Parts: sequence; C-alpha cells; structure tokens
Amino acid sequence: MLDTVIAASRVARADLKAIYTPATWVFGWLGRILAQVIFFALIGVLLEDRAALVYLFLGQAVMVAVVEVFMSIASTTWERRAGTLPLLVAAPRPLWPVFFGRSLQWIPSGAATSSVALFLLGPAFGITWDPVLALVAVPVLLTTVAAMYLMALTLAGVVLRSPRWRNVTSNVSHILVMLMCGVTVPVTIWPGWLQALGQGIPLTHGLQLIRELQAGQLGWDLGFAALLLVATGVGWGLCAAVSFTVFGEAGRRDGSIAFAE
Repeated sequence: MLDTVIAASRVARADLKAIYTPATWVFGWLGRILAQVIFFALIGVLLEDRAALVYLFLGQAVMVAVVEVFMSIASTTWERRAGTLPLLVAAPRPLWPVFFGRSLQWIPSGAATSSVALFLLGPAFGITWDPVLALVAVPVLLTTVAAMYLMALTLAGVVLRSPRWRNVTSNVSHILVMLMCGVTVPVTIWPGWLQALGQGIPLTHGLQLIRELQAGQLGWDLGFAALLLVATGVGWGLCAAVSFTVFGEAGRRDGSIAFAE
C-alpha cells in the first residue's frame, strides 16, 4: 500500500510544479493568502480589542492551510477528466492508496503557507511565539493539515460520483468547517449538538492547540486535545478509505465509471 501512495505522490509533485513556479507561489498564492489573514486581523485592530485580534489572526492563519488541502476534492476528480479513472478502477489493487498519494502536494504547500502567516506575519501584529513552543507548534500544524486532508479525501470520494459538484463541495465544506471549528467565532456560541459535530473535525482540536501554545498555556488539556486531533484524523482516514473502496467496487461491479462527465 505504501509503495502505491509513494508512486501516486509523484503525480502530486508534478501537479504542484505545473500549477506553481516558485515566483507564482510566493507572489501569487502566498500573497493572496496573507492578504486574507491581514483582512481578518484588521477587524481586531479596528475593534481595538487585542484578544479579538489574536483570535482572528490565529484562526485565519491556520484556516488558510485547510482551504488549500480542500483543493484535493477537485484534484481527485482530475483523474476522471483525464480518462485514467476507469483504468485505476479496473486495476486489481485497492483504489484508496492511489488517491491518498495523488493530492499530497496540498499538505506541504498548505503547511508552508500557514507557517509563513503564523511565524513571519504574526510579529507585524504583535503576535509572537516562545521559540520552544513555536517548535512544538510546527508538528501540531502539520498534523492538523494532514488530518484535514483526510477529511477532504472523504468528501472527494463522494464527489467522484458527480465531479461537477467538486468546487461547490469544496467551498461550502470549508466554510462550514470555518464556522464550526472556532476559526472566527468561539464554538460555544453554537447549540450543543452543533458543538458536538465540531468535535469530530480535526481543526477544532488543532486550532485549540495552536492557540494555547501561542499563549504559553501548558497543561494536561493540551495532551487531550492532541489525542483528539490524532483520533479524529485517523477516523477521517478510515472514512476516506471506505469511500474510495465503495466507489471502486461499485464501478467494477456495474461498469458505471465513464471516461468523462
């Protein structure tokens, strides 16, 4: 399985090189993302509320990585548009390792984007880090991005059945995630049942960890949040594997996978 993921990741690397040059990534994509983070941070500045400034800045600085990994919903469907999906379905191997590796490019790109916002842009707004805690925050951020990538793949496995909904699904889902996970408003404002749903999304716990690390608040709750982050990520990974497996088995059984839609 791992060899399939690694082989598929070569496609991801080729896609990233085709989409961005170093210059377009820095001055195009990164510039656009930093503008978004600055916009939300300025709301806190206008409110003259230091707590709101930090809350909005950290929320958006992590959320931008989620926006990027949710691009995997669209990039997963590229195999159908290219006409290679029927060949993958026909192959006598599980389908999910291919798609786990096929869009991996969004993880390092998203993590890099978010890291620049957190650690380089933050000081412009007076948001600084203890060096040791910043080092701890980096693997937390990477784990959060990877876990949200697995959530996106679950949605991608569903969208493969109807690729024309890929962009709508990506945009609507990351907006819902932003609302439910405490990115711009505390999760406590929502009804209990909605808060419970938010606990099943890795970003909720990853963002809690990032916020507490930046504030220097260390305690047992950090370990519990880290456990929930990993557990929800694994859960979404299993859901993604099931989603692709069900899709592949249905295609093999009834021959319903077309070369294009």
